[in-house]
Amino acid sequence: QVELVESGGGLVQAGGSLRLSCAASGLTFDSPLMGWFRQAPGQEREFVGRILWSPSSAVYADSVRGRFTISRDNAKNTLYLQMDNLKPEDTAVYYCAVATRPAQDLSTPTSYDYWGQGTQVSVSS
Repeated sequence: QVELVESGGGLVQAGGSLRLSCAASGLTFDSPLMGWFRQAPGQEREFVGRILWSPSSAVYADSVRGRFTISRDNAKNTLYLQMDNLKPEDTAVYYCAVATRPAQDLSTPTSYDYWGQGTQVSVSS
């Protein structure tokens, strides 16, 4: 059984930083593509970024590129999202997800098979 558990969310002032973690179990961690999404109240779930194997494989949404960094530690079966220079518009519930099958568009939630429960990130102005 695949399980993804996010942690590290919280309240931070604009310009601050947070580091989210996603602990994975029940899957072959070194093979699947993993991603981060976020969802603000009343809005659709939004792609943040994704990573396959190497750090150079990371892809980011335009809204976070240059501020957020995705990494993974395969030995610990953990995915990370380092968020710097946070803005109030980054406020959302953040989810990690795993894609285990080929997909044409890896920025859409329907391409991902497993999801964590989410962690709240709130950025005050």
